[in-house]
Amino acid sequence: MSTEVLTIVLSAIGVALTITTGLFAAGTWMVRRIDDRIDAVDEKLSTRIDAVAADVTDLKVSVARLEGPPRHLLTTGRG
Repeated sequence: MSTEVLTIVLSAIGVALTITTGLFAAGTWMVRRIDDRIDAVDEKLSTRIDAVAADVTDLKVSVARLEGPPRHLLTTGRG
């Protein structure tokens, strides 16, 4: 092989490696950014779900207080 052909082959390999490395780095950056956004949405959603669960618990307690103890149809008394 002549020097010119060897130089062209090595340059082509270098360009291919550079493009591949750049694409891999860009893909890694995109995946990391998407993961960060998903984590933020997940945390926000978890906070909202916890707030709704607390509200439902408070509502259950309030309804139980309104209903009071069960009423008995028959009263038992000695006398």
